[in-house]
Amino acid sequence: MDREIINSNYLKERAQKVIPHLTQTFSRAAPAFVEGVYPVYAEKAKGSWFTDVDGNKYIDYLLGLGPITLGYNYEPMNQAIINQLKNGILFSLPHKTEVELSELLCKIIPNTDMVKLEKSGSNAVTGAVRASRAITKKDHIAYCGSGGVWHDWYAASISRNDGVPKFNEKLINLFDYNDHEGLEQIFEDFPNQIGTIVLEPTVYEKPNENFLKKVRKIADQNNAVLILDEIVTGFRFDIGGAQKYFDIKGDFMCFGKGMGNGLPISAITGKSEFMKIFDKLWVSSTNGSETLSIAGTIFVINEMKNKNTISHCWEMGKTLFDGWNKISNNYGINAKMYGYPIRMTLRCYNSKNVESSTMKAFILQEMVKQGIFISSGPTFLSYSHSLNDIQKTLDAFENICKFIKENLTDDEFEKKLEGEIPKTIYSNTTKSTKKRIK
Repeated sequence: MDREIINSNYLKERAQKVIPHLTQTFSRAAPAFVEGVYPVYAEKAKGSWFTDVDGNKYIDYLLGLGPITLGYNYEPMNQAIINQLKNGILFSLPHKTEVELSELLCKIIPNTDMVKLEKSGSNAVTGAVRASRAITKKDHIAYCGSGGVWHDWYAASISRNDGVPKFNEKLINLFDYNDHEGLEQIFEDFPNQIGTIVLEPTVYEKPNENFLKKVRKIADQNNAVLILDEIVTGFRFDIGGAQKYFDIKGDFMCFGKGMGNGLPISAITGKSEFMKIFDKLWVSSTNGSETLSIAGTIFVINEMKNKNTISHCWEMGKTLFDGWNKISNNYGINAKMYGYPIRMTLRCYNSKNVESSTMKAFILQEMVKQGIFISSGPTFLSYSHSLNDIQKTLDAFENICKFIKENLTDDEFEKKLEGEIPKTIYSNTTKSTKKRIK
């Protein structure tokens, strides 16, 4: 036990001296979890499991913040990368794999004639925003989504916005999911100034009253470009993305995360009439043609097609989603999964029906102590998750519910915490626009 504590804590101490916030991504750092209980640094991973630096194994439902769709250390994908590695990583000319991946994406993504590859989801959406502004000659943006696009145009609207030029705050206008009237109000407030709508097709809510179709209609009525942020939904909801799943037409579609099963790659796709604008823009990077990620992604997409991996993820997710909520109901504990079987989140409410961060932290704490790694944010499934994994997870949750039922009341969860409540990484400082009654 002493060796385990020294291992993880020693790395954390070293990181504090050389890495701001301990790691390169806020959402991976210790404060994002129940700090003091959760593992701090990973060592290796295979399938649906990862092992921390202290040798503890966990069934993982965060999956690298969402990119792991096939599974960790997926051997056939590894081989595809190794095969390309033998021929080179980066060249002075374009590589044939760029053409092959782009053709593949054009075949499976609706409304796609051309493809622009990038290295991160933020870069892809920002590139699409730049293209939209170039097309419409309008700088104002209407946005609806969960965040995750950290370049200046969006970062201006959140609490971590130091260093972002202040004028950006005036150019972004937020509207809520399922609130098409809020979007209409934005266009009324800024006549002939809104050229771009950026929409995440869903986070956890279901679209109601034809919300997505209404957004498309509003875009058309105002000659605005509709960018679908499919960084998370892409290659999870359907191989053709949430655009296909929900039957909504985008002008630009942006993908990342799951398309590469952990490889650093993203893409902007769309019809030629929109994509040709990139001939005139500076959206370019040295590593955009890096071939290991491209070759690996070609394999990932073909594997998804050939083995119907996304259907497996839906099936495993439904088993987890339904089983979890059934256990919650059986024990009379309001700690349920919300969203979709493919992308869900845990919400906990006390006996007064008030959301309880202490109950949630306690449940997460006790789950990780049983080898189940679930975050305070999204819960994902991969092709490598098995029924055995799901059953172990549900058994662990039932153990916790039984303990809560027999031993705890609302005000006792905090006393049982052995670590810190997960900290919020950022908050929106820009309020969503609502329809005003005239």
